[in-house]
Amino acid sequence: MEFKDYYKILGVDSGADKQAIKTAYRKLARKYHPDVSDHHDAESQFQEVTEAYEVLKDKVKRAEYDELRLYGGAE
Repeated sequence: MEFKDYYKILGVDSGADKQAIKTAYRKLARKYHPDVSDHHDAESQFQEVTEAYEVLKDKVKRAEYDELRLYGGAE
């Protein structure tokens, strides 16, 4: 399974607060939403952005992700 850098997907740094993460998600969700986007792979991009947001918006999931990222997920 390929490790996904959720911070990179959303375009925020790892120290970003909840508001910065939410703002980045909303901007990208509007850009890639399949109902409004002409981007050739908008649906997969939208799913990836949503997945990243679901992890980073939750304090517990984000802590687990950060630990995984620090100790073995990211290369």
